[in-house]
Amino acid sequence: MNRMLTLWVSLTLSVLLLAGCSSTPSGDRQAGADVSEQSTGAGGQDGSGASTSAASEGAAWTGDPLENPNSLLATRVIYFDFDQSTVRADYLDVISAHADYLAANPQMVVRLEGHADERGTREYNLGLGENRANAVRSLMMAQGVADNQLVVVSYGEERAAAFEHNEEAWALNRRVELVY
Repeated sequence: MNRMLTLWVSLTLSVLLLAGCSSTPSGDRQAGADVSEQSTGAGGQDGSGASTSAASEGAAWTGDPLENPNSLLATRVIYFDFDQSTVRADYLDVISAHADYLAANPQMVVRLEGHADERGTREYNLGLGENRANAVRSLMMAQGVADNQLVVVSYGEERAAAFEHNEEAWALNRRVELVY
């Protein structure tokens, strides 16, 4: 009996030690994660050691324009109204900034990922996501972006940004993500 107790205690301690040393992956999306912060690159550091506070103090940005948190290029998510694929007026400047960047950098390619909320059939939502991505594509091409710089993909409702079943979550899922 004493041997069983010793074995059980040592096994329990080993499991606890291993559990305490494990880490959780940081790349997984959390339910209800703030999509705007995640997709805009906000977060304090640009990867080159310069903080966002230096950029906000009027210092000239010297890094990659896509990483400038004060630029319209930092916005990488275009949101849509319910059951619509028309780009909202409040995102036209963002799309224009990305189009200017792509036109000036013909080697760059952006993937336009269309998404929909969970309402509607799977097929309908795939089509709606594609229509949304194509609406962004059309606006960019009208501003001089080459066709070979734009890749359209629709995920429909399959890659939700928010998992609740309410208007706030659905609004976050009706989007096109620009992935460079």
